[in-house]
Amino acid sequence: MKYQKLFEKGRIGKLVLKNRIVMPAVGVSLATSTLEAGENMIRYYEERAKGGCGLIITEITRIDDEYGVGTHCQLSVTNPRVIPQLQRLVDTVHKYDTKILVQLHHPGRETKSELIGGKQIVAPSAIMCKVTGEMPRELNTQECENIVKAFVKGAAISEAAGADGIEIHAAHGYLINQFLSPYTNKRTDQYGESFDNRIRIVEEIIAGIRQVCKRDFIISVRISADEFVEGGLKLEDSIKIAKRLEDCSIDVINVSTGIYESSLTIIEPGSYEQGWKKGIAAAIKEKVGIPVIAVNNIKKPDAAEQLLEDKVCDFVGIARGHLADPEWANKSKDGRENQIRNCIGCLYCFNELGRGGHIKCAVNPELGREREFENIKRDGDNRLVAVVGGGPAGMEASRVLAKRDFRVVLFEKSAQLGGTLNIADKPPFKDKLTMLTNSMIEQIKTEKNITIKLNTEVNAEIIKELKPEGVFIACGARPIVPKLPGIEDSKVVKAEEVLSGKVEVQGRVAIIGSGLTGLETAEKLALDGHKISVVEMEEQIGGSIYKTILYDLMSRLQKHNPQFIPNHQLIEVTAKGALLLNRTTSEKILLEADTIVLAIGVMPKKELVASLEGACERVRVLGDASMGGRIVEAINDGYTKAFVF
Repeated sequence: MKYQKLFEKGRIGKLVLKNRIVMPAVGVSLATSTLEAGENMIRYYEERAKGGCGLIITEITRIDDEYGVGTHCQLSVTNPRVIPQLQRLVDTVHKYDTKILVQLHHPGRETKSELIGGKQIVAPSAIMCKVTGEMPRELNTQECENIVKAFVKGAAISEAAGADGIEIHAAHGYLINQFLSPYTNKRTDQYGESFDNRIRIVEEIIAGIRQVCKRDFIISVRISADEFVEGGLKLEDSIKIAKRLEDCSIDVINVSTGIYESSLTIIEPGSYEQGWKKGIAAAIKEKVGIPVIAVNNIKKPDAAEQLLEDKVCDFVGIARGHLADPEWANKSKDGRENQIRNCIGCLYCFNELGRGGHIKCAVNPELGREREFENIKRDGDNRLVAVVGGGPAGMEASRVLAKRDFRVVLFEKSAQLGGTLNIADKPPFKDKLTMLTNSMIEQIKTEKNITIKLNTEVNAEIIKELKPEGVFIACGARPIVPKLPGIEDSKVVKAEEVLSGKVEVQGRVAIIGSGLTGLETAEKLALDGHKISVVEMEEQIGGSIYKTILYDLMSRLQKHNPQFIPNHQLIEVTAKGALLLNRTTSEKILLEADTIVLAIGVMPKKELVASLEGACERVRVLGDASMGGRIVEAINDGYTKAFVF
């Protein structure tokens, strides 16, 4: 076996795990309206257990219904009535020899009053979280004692349901983390001021659980070993915390980092390297005798194996990797690691949760919809289907159609599959898109009933000759080029041409459009030494980009001192550069530039789509060929339309 360390058995307390792969807690908001583990949640966790994971830690699980609400449809252990359904979840996971812990959680100041019926949120001290922007009320001493009891009750309910243990969420700036940190704890009673007082609430929770639960019931504590904020917990503080928790007889410590105000260090965007914070976990492991679980932004098994080889941790936490591909563990074990559909760090999953929805994934359309897609019809009967375009939508449609036993001919006009992914992976720090492209191609190649025809331009005659059962048009889109005076000037180029290396950029550059493509092109050109200006019609630069991704990108781009010009529209290209119109004042300004890069979106190839639509009775138009969008729309469109065809 290639990954010996990753797939050797491990022990936490008296619990024996079949491998060293842990799926840490990820909020999914798949519980029922009564906050129980219903069929959607059970199927979600079952897929990850069936996929080979050794230990699953449930999503943030509520211990307080009044002030402790993290999401609307959050798992809860506040009332014994949840035991039967929680037991079904536990039993389902256990079928696959996978162990399960219930993570006990209270958000404290990192929540919104709208989630708790308009009441003021609570915290150890009245210190506002800069992300949520709401001033919390300081908990009184009696309320702190009641929180201890609520955590203990949650553990007892979890044990009654058959869980192997619990995890106390004392990380990521949530309530228990707020007690531990001098950044958020300014109390003057027995739960504040000194280190001994700040850690007291955790010690009392652990002692209470040990009183009411069996000794072999596992207790894990998740900590943020570095909060990455001025005045917050640093590694030396967390080593002290870890040693004290070990003295309190916990079984395992789960090492993470960050709070909401340093959220990039909790849920890293795609620019972060695998294993970037391994030194933090290694430092804690060196000082404690209990096992250490650690997350390190791991995407691939070779990186996980290296962490174990280097004694960074005893168990490797793979969170978003299991969202993107529930078979992460089995594929790694079976030598199919090149087929792992990896997380690309786009943070679409958390964007969806932040909007109040359930968990979703840009590269895995089944996430959160496992029940909906569990019974794929195998009714293709070797009937022929043509797929035009080998980008993400076309590849995904081909894969699903092949699994349905259709015979697929996949046409791609270029010399390689991947479509726009082969351009999107060219800006800096986009290597995870290359990994995604390669894995999708490998998945296509394993399907025996897919024939790939590269370097092939498709027309209606070719389709008619095939006489297919259906045609899936995934031919993509073309960049928008507005009809403006001077737009044909040689200084005007498209962002896609820049990223693919088809054009040579000269001197000062004006980039028109501040979407993701525009800003990523700006970063690439800035790194190449060009002076950059970014023009945007809307009032906000990067307004369509998820805020965490935007912050990450802008923090790098601003080091190059670009000029940002929002609320302006390109109206003409002149010999000297770009003539812009202020959309508020109608004032015109000339932006001097040697190269003008258009990054204002794409439009479907309507002519090609129309010609192919007449070549077959059953036609489906996918992805950008239907409407310009992101990777998530392309892959989801390809999957769902092939699933119901």
